[in-house]
Amino acid sequence: MFKEAKQNRIFQDVVEQIQDAILKGKLKPGEKLPSEREMREVFRSSRGTIREALRILEQKGLINIKTGVSGGAVVNALNTNQISESLDLLIRYQRVSLRDLAEFREGVEGLVAGLAAERATNKDIDRLEQLLIEAKSHLEHGISHWDEFIKADNNLHLALAQIAGNPIYESVLKTVYENIRLYFSRFLPKKDELLKENYKDIREIVGAVKNREAAKANLLAQNHVYRFNRLMEEKARQSEA
Repeated sequence: MFKEAKQNRIFQDVVEQIQDAILKGKLKPGEKLPSEREMREVFRSSRGTIREALRILEQKGLINIKTGVSGGAVVNALNTNQISESLDLLIRYQRVSLRDLAEFREGVEGLVAGLAAERATNKDIDRLEQLLIEAKSHLEHGISHWDEFIKADNNLHLALAQIAGNPIYESVLKTVYENIRLYFSRFLPKKDELLKENYKDIREIVGAVKNREAAKANLLAQNHVYRFNRLMEEKARQSEA
């Protein structure tokens, strides 16, 4: 289940390996982790590193450390309350429903686009237009550049958050876009028409920002998120049928 930790980032790697095993179900609720001695041997790490990693996992609510002769690190049952402090985990392991994620993004990205329209400098507008050019170049290659187009689209949304000038929005959306590709890959149909619609949306949003139309930028961003989420929900229902 585990392997020797990478020596250049040993502490982080120990936490991530155990966390990954729990969230992927390799370690079940109520199951004990290997003993401290066994983990020291497998990870080739010190007692201090193992204990600190377990402490972090306990803080995240993923395990419960019991003391005594029959003690040890026991895996907790997962729920969103226990890991709600880590948005990264919630999205990466798809513990957030499509509807909840869309509701959150509609509100936040609408506000961000509106603020960007109010606060963008000429240099910011130039940056957004360069990102549009990049997205269009990938669009012209069609589905073969799907991943590249999605990355350019994500970068444009993150640029809007930076232009909005609120570090909280920027931090939260950065976490969202670092992980949302998992949802896109699973639920978004890969079609040329979809890329064209996406490009049209972001071009109109940039246009509204350039023209300082805050209310319009807000509405366009909300509609963009809403429409694409409906497509993902439809594919999700089809896969369940």
